[in-house]
Amino acid sequence: MEKKKPLILISNDDGYHANGLRSLIDMVSGFGRLLVCAPESARSGFSRAFSATTPLRLKLRRKWEGVEVWSCNGTPVDCVKLALSELCGGERPDLVIGGINHGDNASVNTHYSGTMGVTLEGCMKYIPSVAFSLCDHRDEADFAPLAPIVTEIVARLLSEGLPRGVCLNVNFPLAESFRGVRICRMARGTWGNEVVRCHHPRGYDYYWMVGEYTNDEPEATDTDNWALTHGYVAITPTRVDVTDYDIMDRLRGWNLK
Repeated sequence: MEKKKPLILISNDDGYHANGLRSLIDMVSGFGRLLVCAPESARSGFSRAFSATTPLRLKLRRKWEGVEVWSCNGTPVDCVKLALSELCGGERPDLVIGGINHGDNASVNTHYSGTMGVTLEGCMKYIPSVAFSLCDHRDEADFAPLAPIVTEIVARLLSEGLPRGVCLNVNFPLAESFRGVRICRMARGTWGNEVVRCHHPRGYDYYWMVGEYTNDEPEATDTDNWALTHGYVAITPTRVDVTDYDIMDRLRGWNLK
């Protein structure tokens, strides 16, 4: 009996129609069967949110040999959960991919990112998982320069996998070519000026969530922000387990009863 090709589950937070997702499909279609389940519209910033009070719907958008594209009215995490439950036919995917995102997901953006929500959901199911993001928010962003590194990482993950509870966050600088690849940690950064207040003619205030990001350690050369700023692809191994083991002994010393 012929062995089935690997099953790759793909989602994003920009929507099933996004250029980054279409580009990713083109890049990795040769590796196996692709099951795409992505939000029906943009869900940036939804992080790990899922829909506990909203009925969810699935809609088949496109299907051709080796590729199915579905949309869901929920969050990126909803898309992964529904795909695993309703679309995989009981088969466990060999890889989960989030992206390719329009805009970076480096530093503390990791905690807000729906793209990383996809990847962490796969990781929590013990499936090798990776997120790809490009530092370009434009709808017409050019993802072609990413292809050689994306395909190399996908090949590695399909052949070698990852330890349980670990996924990869891969960010690309906006450039026609890259100076190389850096394995790095998440930079410490903060968002400020996050709220813009406006006044409506009908007499009430309303607010836009915006913000300005600050790298709080710009001189550190081992971070994802430094790598991206200097033209390198940043790969950050990311854990589901957020326990701070270094402080556990200190807390035990409190002798709380």
